[in-house]
Amino acid sequence: MRSAFDFSPLYRSTVGFDRLFDMLDQSTQVESMTNWPPYNIEKLGEDQYLITMAVAGFSPEEIELTQKEGQLLVIGQKKGSDESKQYLHRGIATRAFKQIFNLADHVKVTGASLENGLLTVELKREVPEALKPRRIEINSASGVKSLGQDNKSVQIEHGRAA
Repeated sequence: MRSAFDFSPLYRSTVGFDRLFDMLDQSTQVESMTNWPPYNIEKLGEDQYLITMAVAGFSPEEIELTQKEGQLLVIGQKKGSDESKQYLHRGIATRAFKQIFNLADHVKVTGASLENGLLTVELKREVPEALKPRRIEINSASGVKSLGQDNKSVQIEHGRAA
């Protein structure tokens, strides 16, 4: 199914924004796989995040986590076959899944665990020191270093500063 929006004119008039338009195009597509398995994304702190996925019935060996470039790929594939079992009602979905999370720059997976049917993936943004903003010292003409405007109050007595 194609999206309701046609991004082809934008592809022709821009350079280097292919990934952005692909993400927009993918976000407008409705597929049954995008809703499975259900998940939450939490912000734990300024630079810490947690993805929780409901993967009941899957073991750690049946789930693969891969971080490549700006994406986290989560794939679940059941091993073995249920064809030998006869179900009267089958309400627990154990179908294969593939979920892709687009990550911001410098976001890294710091840990993952599977407990009580919930897969938790811990993420942290680690901006390199060279890319962090830093304050620049300003030298005055008299050679005295300054870090900007000094807002100290000055008490004046008998016409001169104390």
